[in-house]
Amino acid sequence: MFEKWKSILTVGLLSAFVLGFGIWAAVKPADALSTSERRPLAQMPELSASSYLSGKFMSGYEDYATDQFPLREQFRTLKALMGLYVFGQKDNNGVYLADGSAAKLEYPLNEDSVAHAADRFRYLYETLMAGTNAKVYLSVIPDKNYFLAEANGYPALDYQALTDALRKQTEFAAYIDLFGTLTADDYYRTDSHWRQENLLTTADTLAAAMGAALPDSRYTEWTLDRPYYGVYYGYAALPMEPDRLTYLTSDLLDACTVYNYETGKTGPIYDLAKGAGKDPYELFLSGSVSLLTIENPNADTDRELVIFRDSFGSSLAPLLVPGYAKVTLADIRYLPSSQMGKYLTFTDQDVLFLYSAPVLNNSETLK
Repeated sequence: MFEKWKSILTVGLLSAFVLGFGIWAAVKPADALSTSERRPLAQMPELSASSYLSGKFMSGYEDYATDQFPLREQFRTLKALMGLYVFGQKDNNGVYLADGSAAKLEYPLNEDSVAHAADRFRYLYETLMAGTNAKVYLSVIPDKNYFLAEANGYPALDYQALTDALRKQTEFAAYIDLFGTLTADDYYRTDSHWRQENLLTTADTLAAAMGAALPDSRYTEWTLDRPYYGVYYGYAALPMEPDRLTYLTSDLLDACTVYNYETGKTGPIYDLAKGAGKDPYELFLSGSVSLLTIENPNADTDRELVIFRDSFGSSLAPLLVPGYAKVTLADIRYLPSSQMGKYLTFTDQDVLFLYSAPVLNNSETLK
């Protein structure tokens, strides 16, 4: 008899839980976006005879139910914790924790990808710079794995092989080594990017190699009031303390103007509206912009710098601005190399190809 009542009670409690959870899911307002994943969440699809008969409604409803069920974030965290601490997984969604920081696995070396990146750089050089007085440079930005992966038992990219292969195929560019200017502490703990406030030595190294004089600027540090949850925070789904996002400014940088070729508008170096958005790192030069120029009216020189870059360049470029009258940033992930000649003319500029190791190792995004 006891076992019978025990079974009835178990079934009853389980049924009540499922029913209650179902009612909660039905009445819960739909969330618009996932802050941790930085993406919009699926919404209830429109029900109509055509959408039902075609199967689009049920397909959309599956996405809606997956994205909108109650306690979704808590279940994501529970799954990640179970995987790491119960089942012994070393990463979650390709993201691992080491030395208090989150990093995304980047392995193995993709030689074809490096060759594709070199091909794009060579195309730009041969079609736009060859035969001019432009001085061309190349730098590779190490990601956090360079400092964390091998030391903590994770598969590690052969960074020496990557840089050697790239340099061999871009002999037209003088290589500037940045690896020794950085440590793991120079990157956000919850994100892939580096901290601008820690990049003064890196900027000095680049400027010195290009023969540019950076005036002895005294920067003021400003830190956003809101916490910064980087992209790896969402991937890992693990409890982590957020970062703080700090940017450096000065009277010289405040006087600069940025022209955005996509919008046709001018603005400041630091876009505080973007800093209040879903990705605060876009505060630096408004984030993913295909082409922009920074004019420095207080420059002591008429030298110009063109940087072909990925998102890491957004926070570094302002620190190079004091050494130039004009700095142009071009992103061939969004504006194809074949279109660049419509906007840029090269004479005697400094030209820097500045790309992070993950982009070079996954360079199908470079057009």
